[in-house]
Order: sequence, then structure tokens, then C-alpha cells
Amino acid sequence: MNDPLTTPPTLSDRSGVTDAVRTQILATEHWSLLATRSMTWNEVFSRATMFITVLSAAVVALALVAQVTAFGTGFRVFALLVLPVVLIVGVATVIRLGDANGEDFIYVLGMNRLRHAYMELAPELEPYFVTGYHDDEASIMQTYGQGNNIRLSRIIAGTPSLVAAINIVVAGVLAALIAATLGAPDVTAVVIGTVAGLAAAAGFGALASRSIARTRRAYRARFPRSHANA
Repeated sequence: MNDPLTTPPTLSDRSGVTDAVRTQILATEHWSLLATRSMTWNEVFSRATMFITVLSAAVVALALVAQVTAFGTGFRVFALLVLPVVLIVGVATVIRLGDANGEDFIYVLGMNRLRHAYMELAPELEPYFVTGYHDDEASIMQTYGQGNNIRLSRIIAGTPSLVAAINIVVAGVLAALIAATLGAPDVTAVVIGTVAGLAAAAGFGALASRSIARTRRAYRARFPRSHANA
């Protein structure tokens, strides 16, 4: 027979766990998610700033070389060396920003579940919550402040979309420059650049769709709003 004074309690023994202790544990996890989300957003801003810095430096360097070479062969050679670097940094930035958005979605999902636990402990606090406390997609969008659906305007104005738009322009200019360097007429070079830009836009769109679909498949709602209504 175990002596209760000497035998430590098992994890399944929750007789001594009060609501205050549960709230403290939930709050600790909540603050951890907030801190991790803050770090993710700091990285998003740092990545975007780094890309803009590289782009700005490339534009300034191209302008200086253009003045010296009068847009001659030297300028084209320099541009063919610089623009691919800008495009590589830009593509890597878009990929990382997409991953960061997926991670942020999971953190918001976790905080919604924690708020659901708060509601179970103190349901009378429901009128004071302006963010979602279920973990279905509509409740997560409520926490993001987008209502019940993902608004197209928020997607277009987002940092990944803006960085992708710059990359599309860089890809089109690079393709047109390569065509002109190979001897293509100006009109043909412009057409090739336009097609390359459209192809890049389609590629970034497919990448974003894949990222969103992957994030949606990565979670299952445990506390959906429909169950609460039922």
C-alpha cells in the first residue's frame, strides 16, 4: 500500500489542480505563443527590409554604371550580373514570408484554443472577447480582424504580395535584357519580358495557393463554432 505522504502524485492525479493553476498554465502558453509570433513578425519585417535594401543598392549601382557606359555593353553585362542576384534574394524572401504566414496562422490557432479554454473556465467573460475563441477558419479570421473570410484586398496589400510584385518586374526586366543582349529587336524583347513577368506572376500565385492549402491541411479544428452552436 502506498504511503500518500511519501509517494509522489501521478500526472493523472489532478485533485490538487485548481482553476487558478489551470489559468496560470494556459496564460504561460499564451504568452509563449505571443512572443514567438512577435519574433516571426520581426523576421518578416527584417527579410522584407533586407530585400528592399538589396534592390535599392542594385538600382543605384545600375544608375551609376549607366551614366558611365551610356547604357552600352558594359551596362548590360553589369545588369546581367546584378539582377539575377536581386531576383534570387527576392524569391527566397517570398518563400520565407509565405512560410512565416503559415507559422503565424498556427500561432493564432493555438491562441484561439487557449481563449476557448478561458471561456470554459469563465463563460461569463464571453461579451468581453473581440477575437475568436474557436479554432475553425472563420474564428481564426475573426482574430486576424478579417471577419469570417479572407479578403482579397488584404492578400494583395500583404508584404509577400508586394515583394512578389517587385520580383515580377525584376524577372520581366531581366528576361527582356537577356533577349536584347542576344540580339532580339526591341519589340520582341519587350514581349519576352512581358511574358516572363506574367509567368513569374503565375508562379508566385501557384506558390501562394500551395502554401495556403498546405497550412489548411496541417490542422484540424477541435473546437469549431458549429459544435458550440449545436
